[in-house]
Amino acid sequence: MASEKSAVILIADGTEEMEFTITYDTLVRAGVSCRSAYVRDPDAADGGHGAAGYATCSRGIRIVYDAVFDASEFQPSAYDALIIPGGAKGAATMAGSTAVQKLVCDFLKQGKVVGMICAGSLTALSSKLARQPLTSHPSVKAQLENHFEYSEDSVVVSGNLITSRGPGTTFPFALTLVEHLYGDKVGADKRRDVRGPMVFPPSTPF
Repeated sequence: MASEKSAVILIADGTEEMEFTITYDTLVRAGVSCRSAYVRDPDAADGGHGAAGYATCSRGIRIVYDAVFDASEFQPSAYDALIIPGGAKGAATMAGSTAVQKLVCDFLKQGKVVGMICAGSLTALSSKLARQPLTSHPSVKAQLENHFEYSEDSVVVSGNLITSRGPGTTFPFALTLVEHLYGDKVGADKRRDVRGPMVFPPSTPF
């Protein structure tokens, strides 16, 4: 029997709703215990304190988060994965956070999974990750392609770093996270068991 896994999913004002909610939902379906952490925008009018208790996402949907991000509470010793969604404004907040940058490096150093999707992949650049295969939303390709082995595949796996392109690739991104978190045959079985009840059209290529 697979042991329970856990993940921290970051959120900020301007986060892309689909990339956050689809990833969160899919991981929970796989038995992953998820916690959302709000990353403050230091340039916000209120100083980015998150006093409202929710993040206003890229299309105006408000999502209540579990906690305000404090790196000391979300160490890789306590979680199996760190997920960074996109959305231009939210991704910029996360990529610009030195605490998030350090946490990305710490998770990878300890062999934990780090997922980035859409403009969230800019955090790979700001965290100064080594040159490796990576993808992102086309809008930020120019910022990444000279520093990484840039790919236009829907999902790119490079060791424990998993990147993806945008809202339309969130399902394969999330299912790949499930498979990678559980590993080997258990992960493949988990992916199949989660995917089945979602009832994708028969021609869906993932």
